[in-house]
Amino acid sequence: MDTKFNFADIGDRVVYVKSVAVSDLPDDVQEAAGDRDLLFAVHDSNGQQLALVADRQMAFVLARQNDMQPVTVH
Repeated sequence: MDTKFNFADIGDRVVYVKSVAVSDLPDDVQEAAGDRDLLFAVHDSNGQQLALVADRQMAFVLARQNDMQPVTVH
């Protein structure tokens, strides 16, 4: 969960934020998630996951700090 990603390497400035059930994630990520039921994933326009964070607000802050425009996906 602590793998660094250089957001400057992607050309499209829009990223997509969606909730992810912790139970759908690999065992090691589930363990790192502690008692959370949901995490929030940040994806590029090709669907590649760029980040996995604790809450929606953090996902939006992360995107904006990297000059990205976050959009919620349902």
